[in-house]
Amino acid sequence: MYLKRLTLQNFRNYTKSEFEFDKETLIVGPNTSVKTNIMEAIYLLSTGKSPRTDKDVQMLKFGAEVGRVKGEVDGKTLEVVLTAGEVGGEKAPTKKYLVNNVSKRRVDFAGNLFVVSFSPFDLGIIIGTPSIRRNFLDEVLEQIDFDYRVAIVEYEKGIRQRNSLLELTRKQLHRDLKQFEYWDNLVVKYGSIITEKREALVAYFNSQAKEIFDFAIVYDKNVISYERLLQYQEEEKIVGVTLVGPHRDDVIFEMYDEETRTAKNVKFFGSRGQQRLTVLQLKLLQLAFFEDRRKESPVLLLDDIFSELDERRINHVLQILSGREIVFTTTHMEFVPEQISGKMKVITLT
Repeated sequence: MYLKRLTLQNFRNYTKSEFEFDKETLIVGPNTSVKTNIMEAIYLLSTGKSPRTDKDVQMLKFGAEVGRVKGEVDGKTLEVVLTAGEVGGEKAPTKKYLVNNVSKRRVDFAGNLFVVSFSPFDLGIIIGTPSIRRNFLDEVLEQIDFDYRVAIVEYEKGIRQRNSLLELTRKQLHRDLKQFEYWDNLVVKYGSIITEKREALVAYFNSQAKEIFDFAIVYDKNVISYERLLQYQEEEKIVGVTLVGPHRDDVIFEMYDEETRTAKNVKFFGSRGQQRLTVLQLKLLQLAFFEDRRKESPVLLLDDIFSELDERRINHVLQILSGREIVFTTTHMEFVPEQISGKMKVITLT
């Protein structure tokens, strides 16, 4: 898979800019040059979502009515159009997806460009909240699995509607069983698909050899079923939200402690270096999963990797990633090992 060109119009700090990419492209500039915005734009073309915000309007340049992110990928043109909800005084969708100028749903748009991203913020997968770890599972599966994308959309819609009914029930002290029946059926159906596919992904990760850092993943699944919804019916009536289902899943990363001969949670017992290596290994497992399932290599986004890892680790990672398209960012050229800096196309931001 090859990303040839990226065009940004009224996206974040960019009024209108175009970037061309090679097999290995290095983006250099100070932190204030918001190199990460370019990475965000590429990710947006891949998933149809931002990895940094769930509010589309935040990606739109301040004061602009319309913004665009466009990319040329393997002979296809992918485009995301952003608005603040109004264009020329008329109501407009905040986000629109196009493939070769043909409008698409997000579930059909995602999957035209695969990316694996690594950035300092990914440490949150290990040390952050369960929602960040769930988002990582979604990031992996939504890119390559159409059924999973559909299941996530339908499940989230069902949970929103069901929570509205629960809040109404909490206020009125009366539960309309007929109203709940449809949404219960929907969340059980699609929630079960999400659980099954997340479980298979974790099993795949655990089955693979780990060259950088060895760990195991425990899938702490929150199963949704008619029986469990009934079991928590009274508690849900009190709090007004759905208490069971994959929206409450978590995953735990465990490393083996030779001294105590026990498995320990990397979040609580791993050093910061071990936590970083766990994230890096996890991203390499994501890469292997994509290539195994789709038989093609994704675009790799390595944001500030040169300041995160020592030279030995960097060389090891680059050896593993050899032959794939990679977009790097760094604040200073001197962070980049000399033996590789001369091979890259360099984009300098000021």
